[in-house]
Amino acid sequence: MHLPTRTLRRAVRAWDRRRTARRCSRLPAGAFLHVGCGNTRLPGWINIDKFRTPAVDYVVDIRYGLPFQGLMYIYAEHFLEHLSYEEATQFLAHCRQALGTDGVLRLSTPNLDWVYATQYHLDGWESPAAAVRDCFWMNKAFRGWGHQFLYNSATLTAVLQHAGFQSVTAHEYGESNHEPLRNLERHERMHDDRQRPHVLIVEATGIGTDAASVLAAPTADYLAAVRAR
Repeated sequence: MHLPTRTLRRAVRAWDRRRTARRCSRLPAGAFLHVGCGNTRLPGWINIDKFRTPAVDYVVDIRYGLPFQGLMYIYAEHFLEHLSYEEATQFLAHCRQALGTDGVLRLSTPNLDWVYATQYHLDGWESPAAAVRDCFWMNKAFRGWGHQFLYNSATLTAVLQHAGFQSVTAHEYGESNHEPLRNLERHERMHDDRQRPHVLIVEATGIGTDAASVLAAPTADYLAAVRAR
């Protein structure tokens, strides 16, 4: 009996994920993990991506978990916004599980506050053309480049706490109290200031209890809407 091609492909992918997970689980503790590396290889780091590129050490689809343990650092630049909200919360929980007790997660993601302030000038339009332009600008921010969910600082902090992190601190482009996390950002820089940077860069560490009850009602309302058909 011949298996359907689609079924066979799923089986091969599942087998490959299990093989990769076994290899990754044997890596020594204290390693540095670069998630969603694309074509950017960080020397001395384990570089992973969903797709095979010359920069990738292991092909890992994070939707199925992170097959690592005892990591010292995880870094993901402009990655979180490409996940659905549900995928993102699951990914962050997996990061907390893969890190050692003192491990640090460093993230960068577009700042929703900056998007709203610079892309939609309500009450400031001088012509219908300007209003039309801003409509497209706002939709581009949410839908362009594969974006699925944008965060402001308060929501990103709450989501990280919900994932099990105790401390969440904001940082400048390339700056960190941890030497291995300095000067990692490669994404282009935009016009911003300390009060409203165009990108949120945070480091999350520690093991805390879920204190993010502020998420409960907005999350339920949002998921009910996006799941509606």
